[in-house]
Amino acid sequence: MDPAPPAPSPKPFGPLRGLLWPIHRHELKKLLPMLLLFFFISFVYSILRNTKDTLVVTAPGGGASLIPFLKVYGVFPMAVGFMLGYAKLSNILNKEQIFYASLAPFAGFFLLFAALFPLRAVLHPAALDLARSPLTPWLANLLGMGRIWLFSLFYVMSELWASMALSLSFWGFANDVVKLEESRRFYALFGVGANLALLTVRPANQGLHWLEARLVAVRPMEPWTAYVALLMALVLACILVIALIYRWIQRAVLTDPRLYTPADQSARKRLRPRMSLPQAFRFLAHSRYLLLIAVLVVGYGVTTNLIEVTWKTHLARLHPDPTSYQDYMANFAFATGAATLFMMLFVANNVIRRFGWTVAALFTPVVFLVTGCGFFGFLLLEDGLGPLLAAHGTTPLALAVLFGAIQNVASKATKYALFDPTKEMSYIPLDQESKVKGKAAIDVVGHRLGKAGGALLNQALIGLFHSLRAVPGLIALLVMAMLGGWIWAVVDLGRAFQRRVREQADDTREAGSGP
Repeated sequence: MDPAPPAPSPKPFGPLRGLLWPIHRHELKKLLPMLLLFFFISFVYSILRNTKDTLVVTAPGGGASLIPFLKVYGVFPMAVGFMLGYAKLSNILNKEQIFYASLAPFAGFFLLFAALFPLRAVLHPAALDLARSPLTPWLANLLGMGRIWLFSLFYVMSELWASMALSLSFWGFANDVVKLEESRRFYALFGVGANLALLTVRPANQGLHWLEARLVAVRPMEPWTAYVALLMALVLACILVIALIYRWIQRAVLTDPRLYTPADQSARKRLRPRMSLPQAFRFLAHSRYLLLIAVLVVGYGVTTNLIEVTWKTHLARLHPDPTSYQDYMANFAFATGAATLFMMLFVANNVIRRFGWTVAALFTPVVFLVTGCGFFGFLLLEDGLGPLLAAHGTTPLALAVLFGAIQNVASKATKYALFDPTKEMSYIPLDQESKVKGKAAIDVVGHRLGKAGGALLNQALIGLFHSLRAVPGLIALLVMAMLGGWIWAVVDLGRAFQRRVREQADDTREAGSGP
């Protein structure tokens, strides 16, 4: 049997089509299931992110002060364990089997959680209720994780979903099967799909409340218990859909030579060095340029952690009921998705094109600065402004939470629309070795120091002052110090970036002119 003739080269896009929808018709068979796969993984992550905070922050014996401890002493060791298990499975199973095996622990845990949740009052040991304990805050919060151990496990598993399903399974799969030429057009659409998932969280939350009311009417139970049971059913259904979409891609897309050629994919793979934290620091120490990029990444991670935990602490004061807290977080997810889509579609490209790299890179820390001033301002003036704002039907706490929500929405929108693109652009003028090794080193340093640094700072504040509520002024000073260093790094890096771009252009002109 003669081989099928090669598919004709697709026609080039027109200027408008290339801007709005740069996808060939035959590529829809590949793009749409990949978009759906990313959508459902992101949708589950959005649901879990809201629910994990609601459970931990509003639980008796819980609170936002547990979050830094859970990140360091819960998420980190479990992530290491999962990665070791993943590496072990990669030597035994093929890639398709590994994908299903990665989903199985999450499906099993969330099914078990749904069964155990009605028994939470029995399962959570009252003997570890530390509300009046004389123990140090550090030890009290560690024991507090055990006090609500079921919710702590849920928090950890929800965080791991982002690492395993989103970062490792999806992006690892996408980098394997999406061609280099396709990636320039597909990956931006994947980002849009992720934000569309955020927009569906609020309608999904409203639908769950509608089902909750009918379930409670048929089978009397606590509304919050009914809601969580329905939520876990939705998560499990989405995990099943994710597995089915992945299987369809394997059977229908990766067997189509127009869409997937293993030889092409192996040719585009680039060896990326793996670095330990000391190796990453040693490499970065030899390049001021790369160090400045690392400052940007660490600055974002630490600042976000400091503000977010403080905001959730006060959000729990305003919405102590778990249902109210969950509804607020669903609205917050919707606002984040809408703001991010707006920034990505209408603002980011215009800012970068018209004002250049430095202004675009300054956008994110300036947004942090402006919205952070409003958030901490109302916290610091809570007592003095109380009578004045009460006359207008509000409170300093309500306005502080509102400004905190605006800050979190704006910071996430500018992060995805401007911070990430400008960070990636900053690697362009570097030589190939610096690009590959530098990015690997910054990913190690930025990821670990950004998240762990913010969590450890919060732990230190809780250990010294017993509660983040007691020291909003000190947290504000730490945030402003981090923002000052971040802004300085952007300005300094902007000068170096422009200088390297000019030198690169001069070298290109000289090479083109010849002798």
